[in-house]
Order: sequence, then structure tokens, then C-alpha cells
Amino acid sequence: MSLHIENVSRRGILKGAGIVGGLVLTAPLMSKGLLAEIKKASGMLEATNYLSISEDGTVNIYIHRVEMGQGSRTGLPQIIADELEADWSRINFVAAFGDQKFGDQNTDGSTSIRKFYDTFRHAGAAARMMLEQAAAKKWDVDASQVEAREHRIVNKATGDSADFSEFVTAAAELPVPAVDKVTFKSKDQHRFIGKPVRNIYMKDFVTGSSQFGQDVRREGMLYAVAMRPPVLGGKLKGYNKEAAMAVSGVVDVVELPAFEKPIMFKPLGGVAVLATNTYAAKKGLEALAAEFEAGDNGGYDTAAYEQTLWQSIEGEDVNFLKRGDVDGALSSAAKVVEADYFVPHLHHAPMEPPAATAEWRDGKLMMWVCCQDPQSVQQTVAPYVGLKPEDVHVEATLLGGAFGRKSKPDFAAEAAILAKHAGKPVKMVWTREDDMQHSYYHTISAQRVKAAIDADGKVTAYKHKSAFPSIFEIFNPATEHPVPLEMGLGLLDIPFETANMQIDAGRARGHVRIGWMRSVTNIQHAFAVGSFVDELAEATGKRTDAMWMELIGSDRTLDPAKDGADYFNYGESLERHPLETARLKGVLKKVVEMSGYGKKMPKGHGLGLSVHRSFVTYVATVVEVAVDGDGNLSVPRAWVAADCGLAVNPDRVKSQMEGAVVFGTSIALHGEITAKDGIIEQTNFDGYPVCRMNECPHVEVAILETTGVPGGVGEPGVPPVAPAITNAIFAATGNRIRRLPIGHQLSA
Repeated sequence: MSLHIENVSRRGILKGAGIVGGLVLTAPLMSKGLLAEIKKASGMLEATNYLSISEDGTVNIYIHRVEMGQGSRTGLPQIIADELEADWSRINFVAAFGDQKFGDQNTDGSTSIRKFYDTFRHAGAAARMMLEQAAAKKWDVDASQVEAREHRIVNKATGDSADFSEFVTAAAELPVPAVDKVTFKSKDQHRFIGKPVRNIYMKDFVTGSSQFGQDVRREGMLYAVAMRPPVLGGKLKGYNKEAAMAVSGVVDVVELPAFEKPIMFKPLGGVAVLATNTYAAKKGLEALAAEFEAGDNGGYDTAAYEQTLWQSIEGEDVNFLKRGDVDGALSSAAKVVEADYFVPHLHHAPMEPPAATAEWRDGKLMMWVCCQDPQSVQQTVAPYVGLKPEDVHVEATLLGGAFGRKSKPDFAAEAAILAKHAGKPVKMVWTREDDMQHSYYHTISAQRVKAAIDADGKVTAYKHKSAFPSIFEIFNPATEHPVPLEMGLGLLDIPFETANMQIDAGRARGHVRIGWMRSVTNIQHAFAVGSFVDELAEATGKRTDAMWMELIGSDRTLDPAKDGADYFNYGESLERHPLETARLKGVLKKVVEMSGYGKKMPKGHGLGLSVHRSFVTYVATVVEVAVDGDGNLSVPRAWVAADCGLAVNPDRVKSQMEGAVVFGTSIALHGEITAKDGIIEQTNFDGYPVCRMNECPHVEVAILETTGVPGGVGEPGVPPVAPAITNAIFAATGNRIRRLPIGHQLSA
């Protein structure tokens, strides 16, 4: 991260941003997150984020990330407010609209705090120092004699003080302190960083006054629903426009642009109905009776495709990491342990399906979208309506869940196209069925893991092969196997201190849209690794926690590049976020202590354990399961120990870990998307259930206090959950679950 804070208080560009008078600082926000390479290719520019202090002392913090329950729009201001010494009640929280000047707005990859902690901290500290310098000049004292305290500047010698507002105008004339001259508060001086601060939207959430994408209303607005090809790449054959137009309230029937590759975030095609209300639009869609040709993916059958993946596992290897001589160690081993693992397609299933509203004003487009990245909306929408991206004004509403789905703005492009056609504001409404059957799905995967064990019960070699369609096929249709980034999510950073290790991938092509979902390929990789360690423990007669400790080995920092790996490290340098085995062992020891792992359990009960590092955060999870005589499974309790470095808002960290356990439990128990003849078979929560309240475990979370910079929080809690559950099932019943979902495997 390259830092340079600049004073732009007198620039004319501020008027366009609604900032008149006061002190205004910019800070470059240079992210190398999950989509950095994609954005670079699409011409995304480096940009800035604003912090301003009005002449009356009001602090305006422009929050460039969206809010979907993770609390970023609270955590980022905490950082600035603390270093600025601001009064929280005098902060104006401004959700930035889509614009390059606000930097990388893509709220994805658990990056919001970890990528911008330094930038926001520097901005707050620089503004504080400028106010202090202005006060020192006014009082004719040395700058060391004054100090900012809770929105006032205090003369430490006399005890006199004055409000920030007294010094804003003078501070606006000062140069910004050089980055290496900025001083920060010590940990014991923090009032907000590391403290539980209530979500800034809490009152809106509780009172129902918050606005989500589905809540947007515009004067004269039409509502749109669409019939899309049920098979990816299918073509519209025909439809009965007259029947749809005969439905009361229907205004128009409009064909959407035909789907074309590369997939990216483009609409799927089909035909839409515009009406004066959603009910009429849906009834019109029923009357439309649209017909489609299936196209190249019409033969996709997930049951048959699983066999294709296993053939890939048996076939040619694409090597990503190699240490020592794995095959030699396996051939000479006293014992070889081998297991296969399968994870099906999964769906994000956010509570709020996608929605976007578009309105044309004087040749420019205004949009309100429940999106994770307003800039991606601009880039995606602009070509469809003949505009430059900067002429598409996007306001990201609150998101009723997202988990990665709403970073793909195909639905926003549909709204823009229809609004241009209609000449009126249009809200594009995706139903639950639309989202379930036309989404971007978590990839389907097969994995084979082998280990060599010597005569002393030590693991001497580890070999892991993973086969799944790559996410990057949606950007490059020629992609036929996973890329290093995907393999680096849970495989290239396996922390085992064994002399021989090999990580390979098989070739596979996708037949549905593949997209990132909460924790991405860590989902299947952690399931296989976490399950296999439990199997190794069984094979060697050890407890699973002891097996983990033995495999992790000594305290050290890892660099997968030394074994030939092209390691992504979640967009972070290994200098800033090293891969440290001591931290992994730290969460392991803590969760064992919390849960009492290893204690004797009642009949039918078992404890399962797994550990994983993802998004530069270390998480260990223990889960208790109970299985009755009929094979009915319940998950009464879970314990999580997390080391995310500095926890800016501990309450939000805990809530994210709790939510991750529920999310991971849903995946383990129920998650499965299937296709037949290219068509997704699940249509709603009856076919794709998520955990109900009575299925959710009581979760206890411990946050380890470390001195590291902030790591990711939104996603790292998910990966260890599923293997912890299946390991607990083995402890309770002796039944080994190697494929997800668990479903009825125990009662079959």
C-alpha cells in the first residue's frame, strides 16, 4: 500500500462532491484484491477517498464499501474517528456512490478493513495533526503543547480548550504532514479501534426504515420480471406477446439482448415483462409462455458430470506445488492412507434476491442497486446503454445478504436496458426462483488425497489433487483447469511440515455460471484437508488435535513459492501478512481449551475439529453433533477461536464468526445444487434449504489478541465448519462422511 495524504480543500472538484468549505483530505486506496487483475484489464483507475471536516466541526467520512451485514461502514469510520479524536455523535456517515475517485469499492474477499486500515488511520491522524498545528499557531505555542481530545484541541499547559470548528479554516491552509511524520495513538489511547461500536444502521434495521434494493421506489416506476433461458447459453425461440399484454397492468414486453461469451457479468438474454406492479408483471410472464432452445449446455447432468470429475482425477496432472519425492515416499511407505471427497454446486441464497432500479435523467443514468461493487455496475451497464461508465450514477443500497452473488451485476444491466426502452424508471425484480435457477454457482469439485506413513506412525508425504471448473472461465472461455489463485485458497498454503508434498489439479469445464461464494474454493479444499487430517489421526491412533500439531510442526513462516507455487496470499504480501504456523497452532490450542475437545461424550454425541487459514486469518472450530438411533442429526454447539490480527470491532468479528458457522452448517447439512438437461432443479428454499433456527448451534467465539494488522473476517469462519461437523459425526457414530451434503446419509 502506497500512502500519500493530500489536502484538496480549495479545489473546485469538491463542489461536485457536495463539499463546500472546511478541511478536505484525500487518500489513495490502492487495492490488489480478488478482482484487481480483472479491473486492471477493464481500465479501472487508481482513485481517492474523501475525509472532510466542515467549518462547524462536523466530520464527514465517505465510506467507499457497501453494507451487507458485515459492518464495514461502521468499522472504517471507527479507524478515522479514533485517530482524529472525533466525537462519534458529530460524524456524518456518507455512503459513497459509484465513482473512481472513491477507490476500489468492491466489497468482496474480506478486504474492507484489512486493505484500508492504514489509509484510514493515516487520514484521521493527519487531520488531527493539522488541527493541532492550526491551534498552536493561533495560540502562539509549540505544537507539542496542544493535543486533540474528543473533538476539542486542548492546551496542555493551561487546560484551555476549543472545539475543532475554531481551527478548521486555518487547518485547511496547511500542508499535510508527510506520511513518515504522522504520529499515531497508542493502543491504550484507543476509544473506538478494538472496541465494540454499534452498527451505524442499527436503528434503521430495528425500525424497518432502512432501504434495501427491493425497497427502492421512483415516481412513475414500472416493474420488470423476466423469463431467461433455463440452460446457460440457450436461445429464445418464441413467446405470446399478445397474451401477456392482455393481462391488466402489463405495459410492454421487451426482448433482452442475447447472451454471448465471455460470460463475465452479462445478462443471460430472454424476454421481460414491464408492468405497473410486480404481481401484474409476474402474471404477464406466465401468459407469455416463452420457449427456448437449450444450446450447448443442454446435456449437463450433475450426476453424470461427477464421473467426469473423477476421470479428471485419474487423468493428467496440472502441478501447482512440489516438494521432495511424493511418489517415491508413497511407494516405500509402511502404510498409505487415501480418501476421495466430493462437494456439489452450491448457491449463495441471500435473503434478498437481486434487484436494481434505473432512471434516465438528461442523458445520464441513475441507478439504485443492491450490489457489492458499484464500479462494476458502471463498467457492466455502460456498453449496453451507450454511455461512458462515469455517466452511470450508481448508489449501492443496503444488501439483504450477498455472499458474493451481488458482485455480479447482470441484473443491473437488465434494469438499465429496460429503463432506456421504456423512457420511465424501471425496477428489475428477480424472484427467489430466478436467483435459484439463473445464478452464479459455487463450483462442483472432486478431490483425492493420499498420505504416506512410516513405521513410526509419522506422515512422510502428502499428495492432493483437486478437479473443478474454474471461476475464471467466465472471463476467459479457454480456461480448462483451476488457476493458481483458486488453488491458493486452501491448498498451496497447507502448513504441513512434511518433506514430501505435491498439489495438483485436474482439467474441467463449466456448464453453468461459476462464481465466488463466501470463502470461495476454501469451501471444498478445507473440507478435504480437515477431513483427511481426522482420517490420519484414526489411522495412526492419535487424537485429531495432536495430529494437527504434529503435521504443522515447528513455529515458522511459510513461503509456498519455495516449493514452486504461484501463491496469491489473498492479495497481500507475505511481509505484511506472513503465513505463520504459530498462529495456526494458537487458535487450535484455544479452541481445544474452550470446547474441552477430547473429553468423554454421551452415547451418540461427538466432537469434531478442524483448523484453517484463509483471507490471512486463522480459525479453528470444534463442533458437537448428536445422532439418534434413527440417524437424525443435530448440531447443538460450536466453538470458534479466531486470530484476525487487530479486531477493529470485536462485536462484528464475533457476529461474522457466528454467521459463518450457520452458513457452513447449511452447506454441510443441506447445500446442493443439481442440474438435469442443463436446467437447475432447485427453485426455492424447499429444494435448497438453509439452516432453520432450530438447526443452528449455539456458538461461542474467542478472538485471540495479537499485535498483527487486521486480517479478513467475513469469510474465514466458513471453511473449517463442514469438516468439523463430519469429523464429529465419525466420533459419534463411526460413520465417515466424505461427500456433501450430509443430507440423509446417516439414515439411508
